[in-house]
Amino acid sequence: AQVFLASEPHPYFTIGPLSVRGTVTPALGPMPVDIVFSVVVPPGRSADIAQDIYLLWPSAITGERGAAGDPTLARWARERGFDVVAEGRALLTTRNLYRRPGDPETTPEPGGAPFVTFARASGRDGLQAAATYVRIPWTPKMVNRTLEMNLKLTLDGVVREKRASWLEQLFWGRRHTLSLGFNNVRQRPMYPVYFEHRDRVIRLADDPSDVTVRFDTSSRLKINEVFPPSASRRVSERRQPRELVSMFLDRSDGITPQVLTVEFGYFTGLQSWAPVLIPLLIFALGNVAGVLIRITAERMSRRYAGRLQFLPRGKNRQPRESGVILSRDTVARLVPGRTTYDDVLKLCGPDPEQWESLDKPERRTLMYRGRRSAVHDHTMFGWLAAVGSWDVEQHELEVELERDVVREVQARVRRSRVTTPDPA
Repeated sequence: AQVFLASEPHPYFTIGPLSVRGTVTPALGPMPVDIVFSVVVPPGRSADIAQDIYLLWPSAITGERGAAGDPTLARWARERGFDVVAEGRALLTTRNLYRRPGDPETTPEPGGAPFVTFARASGRDGLQAAATYVRIPWTPKMVNRTLEMNLKLTLDGVVREKRASWLEQLFWGRRHTLSLGFNNVRQRPMYPVYFEHRDRVIRLADDPSDVTVRFDTSSRLKINEVFPPSASRRVSERRQPRELVSMFLDRSDGITPQVLTVEFGYFTGLQSWAPVLIPLLIFALGNVAGVLIRITAERMSRRYAGRLQFLPRGKNRQPRESGVILSRDTVARLVPGRTTYDDVLKLCGPDPEQWESLDKPERRTLMYRGRRSAVHDHTMFGWLAAVGSWDVEQHELEVELERDVVREVQARVRRSRVTTPDPA
């Protein structure tokens, strides 16, 4: 963003056409910016303006290497209480719109355009953002309608990385934002200069003016969002793949800031396949991991089942029981020769195991099984117990019948101490 100032108040000339062109490469380093302009003189006024033009830019810039600045610009900044950050000269060239074949495309102007970068120190926040004051020496070429003036700047920190989660960066790569515009004078070190010289602001002419960002290597470029929505996108007509995002400047808005913002990212060949490869990889790993997790869980469950239990404090802990466990009194009521099949089912339960022999159809055997387990050795941590062993009882009742009458009854109880309460 920038604003042009004249050397004298109330300039009668205007700037037009104006084109602010930034170039972005996949390296995302310092961004070169070309400010292409000419001066428009209204009919009936003298074209001999004979005054320098100043450009106020709201950031630090880099000029030609080794070129010395103008001491008067540095003195001007210090007189207003600014801290001088850098001095130098920017490259200023002219371009003939009707050049002949063989003529150079641009011609450098001797001495270039001196500039000073300044900032204002603050006791609370430290050094504020920098601004740059560029002096463009007057030359009659500015009013020649067949020529264009081109001021070349290099900007640091214009392309900024957008914050994103690691998952977004994995799928879509790094995203960056870029803002370039016109008439933005609200920055702290910039606004006092504009306010002092607001009567010297040079307005835009009726000629079409624009802000354009050129992206090199468009085959690896992904533009997510462009603001304002009225900005246009197109592919460069040159052989080199390049995409251009442009915004026309509305001169009727006066000094209102007009900013072009682009959110974009450069991706590699592998990242272009990421939306396809990553779901396939997750699907494959999910199937393999599911089998491994299930096998591991089964092994851990068999090994550590019963080792950690939630048990109430005290000795009134009920043992675990499964199956059918009959008391001695119940077993004593099974009398051989008198108790019938229906009596057995009423006393012991309706779902026993039944064994029958094909060579002795009149005989069959009913089997009742049960299991009782109780904690034997444990260490309590509140309600959580680390169990060392269990006392287990295996109960079996075998009832042999002949013609639906009890012939023989056998009751067996096996006691053991195990490390898990459930059978393997």
